[in-house]
Amino acid sequence: MTLGQQIRELRKQKGMSIQTLAKESGLSTGIISQMERDLTKPSVDTLWNVSKTLGVHISYFFCEFDGKKAVIKKNERRKIILPDSHVTYEQLSPQNRRMEVLLVKIEPGECDYDKLIAHEGEEWGYVIQGIMKIKYGFTDYILYEGDSIYLDSTIPHRYVNIGDVTAISLWSMTPASY
Repeated sequence: MTLGQQIRELRKQKGMSIQTLAKESGLSTGIISQMERDLTKPSVDTLWNVSKTLGVHISYFFCEFDGKKAVIKKNERRKIILPDSHVTYEQLSPQNRRMEVLLVKIEPGECDYDKLIAHEGEEWGYVIQGIMKIKYGFTDYILYEGDSIYLDSTIPHRYVNIGDVTAISLWSMTPASY
């Protein structure tokens, strides 16, 4: 099932019209219609807004994973790669838990979101490889290999790879959002 088909099916299961989903998610009816027909590929923020409005984690739109597992083998990791994105998220913790751990890979010059985002919770990050700029409110932090940061996720933020190699980092978030 395509992403658009999943959105349409879930919207209908919830008894929502395209207009209601658009209004409650802050998007236009045209964008919702185009997404449902797979004519446009949503950004992370757009898909996040749609999933929140539909009452599911963003992970709902990706392959299912057994949330009762305690061990995640390297070859069993769930990878989240959004269309037209140069960011890869690998889930290192089981789904549907209060805390989530992600391995995030960002290509040089790329960022995790087009704009600053804010959401419920807290997060901690650790740079394994590369150089990252963490835009956090009105402050920018430059993190090098081995540096870590702790954030209040309700303050708008985003991560940017400002180096010339793929930035690889570990992130722990609570509550889980993927």
